Amino acid sequence: QAFFCLLLCVPWGSSCPPSCQCTERAGAKAVLCSSRHLEEIPKDIPRDAVFLKLDANSITRIPSNAFRHLSHLEELDLSRNAIEKIDRAAFRGVAAGLRTLDLSSNRIRSIPKEALLALNAKLRLANNPWHCECALQEVLWEAQLDPDSVQDITCHTAPREEYVGKPLLQVLDAGVNFCSVRQRTTDVAMFITMFGWFAMVIVYVICYVRHNRDDTCKHVGHLKS
Repeated sequence: QAFFCLLLCVPWGSSCPPSCQCTERAGAKAVLCSSRHLEEIPKDIPRDAVFLKLDANSITRIPSNAFRHLSHLEELDLSRNAIEKIDRAAFRGVAAGLRTLDLSSNRIRSIPKEALLALNAKLRLANNPWHCECALQEVLWEAQLDPDSVQDITCHTAPREEYVGKPLLQVLDAGVNFCSVRQRTTDVAMFITMFGWFAMVIVYVICYVRHNRDDTCKHVGHLKS
């Protein structure tokens, strides 16, 4: 009876993943999973975790709802991994309370703006092979970036070769607007599409007129005969 009572009294969310170390920091639970050769985010992180360190591992992706059950989470360190893909709903459930999110030193080339713009956290995005585009520009303008790491957000690839290797902030300060480039491309595509439809209508009208004229000539010839 004492054993079963103990099982019922111990909260399920207080267990610690076997690959991590759980400690108390100023009365708040810290889960330390640094340098543990992890390839994915552990499933059994305690629900009352406030600080979570997953840095220096081999994590390649942050799936949707990866931290949804961690409603108390305030600081999340995912730096120095091999992250390439971040789903749109990766941080759903922790957006309101998260204060710090470190994604620096990964392999992130692009990121859905929806994944970051809902956050109130201070972001660290430095030292990633970024592809400079409209979505990244919007993140830089609207998200709360760590001012000490903004200069290290560098264009690894870009629509024009002259931007490669330069800090994104420097490129934007020079007057470049990646979103307007995308808009112009969209406008050109729409113009080409509309021109194609217009040409098809013209061809149809010409064929229709010719067909009716031929039918009329045949009918007139028949009447004459």
